[in-house]
Amino acid sequence: MWDERISQATKDGKMVVANFSATWCGPCRLIAPLYSELSVKYPSLTFITVDVDQLTEFSSSLDIRATPTFFFLRNGQHVDKLVGANKPELEKRVVAFAESTSH
Repeated sequence: MWDERISQATKDGKMVVANFSATWCGPCRLIAPLYSELSVKYPSLTFITVDVDQLTEFSSSLDIRATPTFFFLRNGQHVDKLVGANKPELEKRVVAFAESTSH
């Protein structure tokens, strides 16, 4: 599923914001509403949520050591990463990422 979503986003010229989280993670639940809000506010980006417990090997292969971890990808390539439920920083990076696509 990950490869398909990344391929589609790349084909559509969209950058990807991936949220690696877990159902048991308190900070993940706290930041989820903002992540959802940002996904509606910035349709020029593709937002993907990955449950690290369902995709353990995949998450490990990307060196996900804490949840939530947000990956930012351009053309399928990892360009930025944010670890932790830092709402102002997540919003700042998503806004910057979205603005970089519109130029």
